[in-house]
Amino acid sequence: MSSTSTGVGDPPEPHTAPGDLITPDSPSRNDTRVADPGVPSPPDRPHAAPRSWRPLMLRLHFYAGVLVGPFILIAAITGALYAMSPMIEKVVYSDVLTVEQTGGAQLPLSEQVSAAQSAYPGLTVVSVQPPATSTASTRIHFADPGLGAEDLRAVFVDPYTGSVLGSETSWMGSLPFSTWVDVLHRDLHLGPIGNLYSEIAASWLWVVALGGLFLWWAKFRKDRVRGRRGRLLGVDRSVTGRARTLNWHGATGVWILVMLLFLSATGITWSPYAGEHVTELRSAMSWERPSLSTSLAGDDAASGGEHAAHGAHQPSSGGGSVGDLDQVARAADQAGVQAPIEITLPTEAGQAISVSEVAKPYRLTTDSAAIDPTTMQVTATVDYSRDYSLMAKLADWGIRMHMGTLFGLLNQLLLLIVAIVLITIIIRGYRMWWQRRPTRGSALAVGRPPLRGGIRRAPVVGVIALAVAAVAVGWFLPLLGITLVAFLVLDVAIGAVMSRRRRPPTKRTAPTDTTLGRTSDATAKDNS
Repeated sequence: MSSTSTGVGDPPEPHTAPGDLITPDSPSRNDTRVADPGVPSPPDRPHAAPRSWRPLMLRLHFYAGVLVGPFILIAAITGALYAMSPMIEKVVYSDVLTVEQTGGAQLPLSEQVSAAQSAYPGLTVVSVQPPATSTASTRIHFADPGLGAEDLRAVFVDPYTGSVLGSETSWMGSLPFSTWVDVLHRDLHLGPIGNLYSEIAASWLWVVALGGLFLWWAKFRKDRVRGRRGRLLGVDRSVTGRARTLNWHGATGVWILVMLLFLSATGITWSPYAGEHVTELRSAMSWERPSLSTSLAGDDAASGGEHAAHGAHQPSSGGGSVGDLDQVARAADQAGVQAPIEITLPTEAGQAISVSEVAKPYRLTTDSAAIDPTTMQVTATVDYSRDYSLMAKLADWGIRMHMGTLFGLLNQLLLLIVAIVLITIIIRGYRMWWQRRPTRGSALAVGRPPLRGGIRRAPVVGVIALAVAAVAVGWFLPLLGITLVAFLVLDVAIGAVMSRRRRPPTKRTAPTDTTLGRTSDATAKDNS
C-alpha cells in the first residue's frame, strides 16, 4: 500500500560528488575565498543516518508486492467470483430450488422422501432439508456409489405436490457451480499443488497489508512535518502521475485494511500446512466446536463435528431407515433447534437421528439435537450459547462470514467490493513499479528496488526481536517462512550481481622485461 521510493513530493537532494559533505556553514562551489593555509582544515566526518524501520519495510513491501502480488491477485479474482456464486446459483438452479406456492398444505416429509426414493431406487437416504421458505423445495440427499467419496445426490421435491423436480451433485451442501468456484478459489483445480498458491496468498496478505499501513502512515507524518497537507484516508487529486497512483494505492488500502486482515486470518484456517497448526492450537486451547453425541448406547460416540452429515456416505445395512420425519422435526424444535434445519439419518443401528440448524442470513447459532427414532425423545443437545466457547464462536462466525453466509446478500456484496478494491490496489502497485522505470535505455526496463541496507539502518534491538518473531511466525506459517528465506536469498544474489557490475575494471600494466630493462617486444613495437 505504499510506494517503492521515498516520499512523493520530497525536494530533490543537492547534487554532490562522492565524499562531499554540505552543511549550512559550508562554502558554495562558487565561493572564491581561499582558506588560510596556516589553519589545518578539520577532517570530514560523515553523519550517520538516523535509525529507521522505513528502509527495511520499504524493501520487504516491494519484494512481497512484486513476487507475492500475483498469488494475492488470483485469490482476489476467484474470491470475487466466489462472493457472487450464491446469487448466480439461485438463477442457474431456479428450476429445482424454487416452487410455486399453491396455497395448500405441504405434504408430510416422509411422503416427499418416498417420492424421491421412487425416482432414484437403490440409493440410501442420508439427510433431508425441509423447505426453508414457502417457495423453496425440499432437498433430499442420497448416498450414490457412482459419485465421489465426498459427493451426495441431492434430489429436489415440490413440497406441495410431491413431484420430483430434478437432482444435482452436492458437496458439503454446495451445488455444482458453487463447488466449482470453491475449488477454483482454493486450489485452481490443480489439487495439492494448487493449494500452495492460496496458502501463500493468505500467509502473506496480512504482512503486505500491515507493512503498507506502516509506510503510508510514515509518509503521512512526513508530509505533516514538512508543512504539507497529509492525507491518510483521502486521495490528493492535485498531484498527477506516479504520485496520484501512490495516493490511490495507499488510501484504498487503508479503507479495506480490517477486511484484509480478516480474510487472511480466516483463509489460513483452510490451508493445508498452517491450517494444521491452527487445528492443533484450537485443540490445545479447547477452542473446537463441540460435537453432538448420537449414540443410544450411552457411550461417548459423537457425530463427528461440523461436516459429519457428509462424512459417512455409505450407511450400513441397518441405517438409512425413514420414520416420521415431521415428528422428528417437532421434537427438535421443542429442544430449541429452529428451522431451517437438516435432518441426518443414522448410518447404523443404535444411533439417533441428528437435527442441526443450517446457515441462514443473520443467524448466529448452530444448535443441534439427537432424537431417538423409536421413542422420539431428545437424547443429547448442543446449545450454541452454552456449549460453544467464545473463541469457537468467533471462529465459526469468521468462517461463515468468509464464505458469505453470515449476513446473506450484504455479506456477499461486502466480499465482492473488498475483492474488487484489492484487485485495483495490486494493479496500482505494479503501475507504480512501471512508472518508476528509467526513461532511457531498454523499453522493457522496470523500476529499481528500494536501496539496500535497511537492516543496518533499523534499530539493533528491534532487528533481533524481529528476527526471533520471523522464525516463530515462519514455523507457524511454513510457506511464509520458506518464501521469506527465498526472498532473502534472491536479495543477496541480486546484490552480489549488482556489486560486481559496479566494480571498476582493473587496469592492466604492460609486462616489463627484467633482463633487458625495457618493455616487451609487442609494447615496444606499439610505442614505435
